[in-house]
Amino acid sequence: MLVAIKRNPDINASWDEAAQEIVVKHYVNLGIAAATPRGLIVPNIKDAHAKTLPQLAESLGELVSTAREGKTSPAAMQAGTVTITNVGVFGVDTGTPILNPGESAILAVGAIKLQPWVHKGKVKPRQVTTLALSFDHRLVDGALGSKVLADVAAILEQPKRLINWA
Repeated sequence: MLVAIKRNPDINASWDEAAQEIVVKHYVNLGIAAATPRGLIVPNIKDAHAKTLPQLAESLGELVSTAREGKTSPAAMQAGTVTITNVGVFGVDTGTPILNPGESAILAVGAIKLQPWVHKGKVKPRQVTTLALSFDHRLVDGALGSKVLADVAAILEQPKRLINWA
């Protein structure tokens, strides 16, 4: 998602009510939806755009651990810019994710399932998931949303694209 945002920076924006204008963010605070015994919460990785993959993994581990312990602070759940939610963990193929206030987009990742798939002209069993992107239409039009979704899908299909696109 971070690479898709880098390639399509206008997706990472907010609406300034006072100025009546779109403000493109030059940082990404990546929200991670986490189901806890107390309900769903969305802490975010601050300045995710500036972190390496190992740093992102460490930050994610800390968010998950803190959420499971019920110790997520209100500050950890504020100032998100975009969110990722994994509905697949519940066996759900897809859904319509709901935006968090102040955020421009939320990506839902569905369950990964073995399905028959045409690959290079032949039907083969493949691991397949469904992606869904909801976005604030005051900020993002369908073309931009589709580009972001296509980039995320392309990266998942061919992770080596990260080398060229990042």
